[in-house]
Amino acid sequence: MKRVYLDNAATTPLDPAVVAEMTNVMTNYFGNPSAIHALGREVRTLVEKARKTVATLLNAAPSEIFFTSGGTEADNTAIRCGIAAYGIKHAITSKIEHHAVEHTLNMLLKDGVIDKLSFVNIDEKGNVDYAHLEELLQNNERSFVSLMHANNELGTLTDMEKVGDLCEKYDAIYHADTVQTMGHYTHDVRLLKAHFIVCAAHKLHGPKGVGFLYVNNSIKIPPMIYGGAQERNMRGGTENVYGIVGLAKALEIAYTEMEAHQKHVQELKDYMKAQLIAEVPGIAFNGETDADKSLYTVLNVSFPEMDMADMLLFNLDINGICASGGSACSSGSNIGSHVLNGIKADPNRPAVRFSFSKYTTKEEIDYTLEKVKMVVKQSALA
Repeated sequence: MKRVYLDNAATTPLDPAVVAEMTNVMTNYFGNPSAIHALGREVRTLVEKARKTVATLLNAAPSEIFFTSGGTEADNTAIRCGIAAYGIKHAITSKIEHHAVEHTLNMLLKDGVIDKLSFVNIDEKGNVDYAHLEELLQNNERSFVSLMHANNELGTLTDMEKVGDLCEKYDAIYHADTVQTMGHYTHDVRLLKAHFIVCAAHKLHGPKGVGFLYVNNSIKIPPMIYGGAQERNMRGGTENVYGIVGLAKALEIAYTEMEAHQKHVQELKDYMKAQLIAEVPGIAFNGETDADKSLYTVLNVSFPEMDMADMLLFNLDINGICASGGSACSSGSNIGSHVLNGIKADPNRPAVRFSFSKYTTKEEIDYTLEKVKMVVKQSALA
């Protein structure tokens, strides 16, 4: 049976060049990078070379890059430690953020670390109301703002420069969850005015279990994880050396291939969207889908009402198509997507997130379209 992988927003396959780079490190370098002897020093050189690679691509200083276990830890560190460092009592976010952000802020509110949590208005496509954001910033004490660059379920983009300008105007601390866009767009931290941005390597054909947190050198935060002096006293624990090397290689490849990658994937997304509109009656889309407003790797499809809607993903899987019902982080949950609830999507219409990568082919999209039409026809309401 043909197997088509269209869940790249959840995780991506490793690039062979990344595998080769990591295999070399695992095979030939085993020293602890904190050790002062020769074997330790040569591994420390690998870690610092990777840090410099990441920093150069982001137009950051190497001292602003801290390696983590992934995007969730990076988000938690930015939020918890950023708020603690400056005694901030008011935070602003949206109701469609990743749970790494939403749950963390709610816990800080529950524990009394912050006194108030405000939610910026969003429209039915997940766009931030910038006028309301400014109102919240203006009418409250110094704030911590956490808004993602691209929504992981919808693909809707937020204007990071506009948010950064507003945060600068009102002296707010700005954390941008860039997990879905790192390696898909260029991020020049000298232009963005974000105090924190984040990365999870497995979203850009790198390994799982590693990421990084960028911390603008204008601010200082305490560690979240104690137990050692690693990462310049910012994260205790022996570094995931081959993961860090793999992350840097994956990001380097992503920046090198970015223009071709964007063109290839955008064409596939536009083609799938057009074919669905033409061939599936009543089809619609959640979130923005235009190229200038939407992450090109994500297409969230709102299907017509149908019998046994909860079996749609299962039936696609039976036909060899790997996709997600909203966010993969919520798979198996019976409470539904908080993102779709946040934009007030029709709960009677099943939603599927198809997400693409540089390895996705037109033939795979055609196969998926064929099976989607078949499944919808079989499940349509009489």
